[in-house]
Amino acid sequence: MAGRRNKVLVPEAKASIDRFKIESAKEVGVNLKEGYNGDITSREAGSVGGQMVKKMVEAYEHDLK
Repeated sequence: MAGRRNKVLVPEAKASIDRFKIESAKEVGVNLKEGYNGDITSREAGSVGGQMVKKMVEAYEHDLK
């Protein structure tokens, strides 16, 4: 893609991140598929991202205990 700026910093983690994204999408009721998801709304994409951040913060807080 010409305009893509996202850079994979740890290529070995890409598959795990993709699974995490799809799992988070299912939790908020968004139907994501592997690959291109340009057909979802901004609201749906935001819900997925928000769920991912929420789960990461919870995991971090759990690790602090």
